[in-house]
This record gives sequence, C-alpha cells and structure tokens, in this order.
Amino acid sequence: MSNPSPNRRGLARRVVRFGRHVNYVLERLTALLLAVMVGIVWYGVIDRYYLHTTGAWTEELARYVMIWAVFLAIPCCAYYREHIGLTMILDRFSPRWRLRIATALDLTGIAFFLVLLVYGLKMTIEDGPTNYASIFGMRMTLPYASVPVCAALTLFMIVVTMIRDLAGVEEDGSPKVSAL
Repeated sequence: MSNPSPNRRGLARRVVRFGRHVNYVLERLTALLLAVMVGIVWYGVIDRYYLHTTGAWTEELARYVMIWAVFLAIPCCAYYREHIGLTMILDRFSPRWRLRIATALDLTGIAFFLVLLVYGLKMTIEDGPTNYASIFGMRMTLPYASVPVCAALTLFMIVVTMIRDLAGVEEDGSPKVSAL
C-alpha cells in the first residue's frame, strides 16, 4: 500500500469524518425507531387487553417501523464492519493480506448493494404506488423505500470504510496505526 499524498489524506479524513457524522445520525434514528416500535407494541397490548378496543393497526404500524429500523441499522453495521464475516479465517492472514481480502469483500458488498439499490428503486417506483397496506390502506411506497435508502446508505458506508482502511485514517481523522 502506497502512502497517500497529503491532499488525498486530507480528503480521506473529511470523507471519514462526514461518514462518522452520518453514522451518528443513523444510530440515533434507529434507536428512536426502535423506541417508537416498542411504544406501539405496548399500546397494542394495553389496547387489546385492558381497553378492549380493536387496535389492529398497531401490529401493522410496528412492522413497518421495525422494517425501517432494521434497514437503517445495516449501514451502521457496514460502517463498523460489524456485519456477518468470517474474522476467524481473516485473522490468520498478515495485515497486508487482510486489507486485500477486506477490500475484495467490500467490492463484493458494493456490487450487491448496487443491485439492491436498482431493484429497490424499481420496486418502490413501480409497485409502491399500486400496492396498499392491508389495514391502513396506505400505499406501500414508504415501506418499500426502505430498501433503496438502505442500499444507498450502505454503499456510502462501505466506501467510507474502504477509504478509512486504504488511506490509513482512523475514525477521528488521525493516521491509522494498523491495517484492519
């Protein structure tokens, strides 16, 4: 790995810093959505067993909130490299080979999330307006939009992670001590 020029390293630091801020917002938004989901489920339980009214909408709304929370958590996992991986095998390689293998896996992830982005956009644009939620009667555009939003954010986070690793920059923008 060659040493990047000071200008490239400065750009890498800015990209990594911006990625850290995006991740910070996504983490808080995901936590908020999970709290909202728990509140909706608790309201549904109280509604069903104590108020004895028909709050069937709570189950469906909780499902859509959960879908958004899960799809917003995926880019956070990519940012920290906390997604599914075989670190047991990766740890057996030298730091140089770990970086190469991680880069190859990142490129594979980019290809996957590009496909997911294209098909997610197609699904959201073509099927979202014509499909309706069973209880709400709302169009499925908003729930379907979670797929391309997740794909775009995850693509961005994978690129940030690659830049962070290849430029040797830590999350706080300081020079990286070791590769992976």
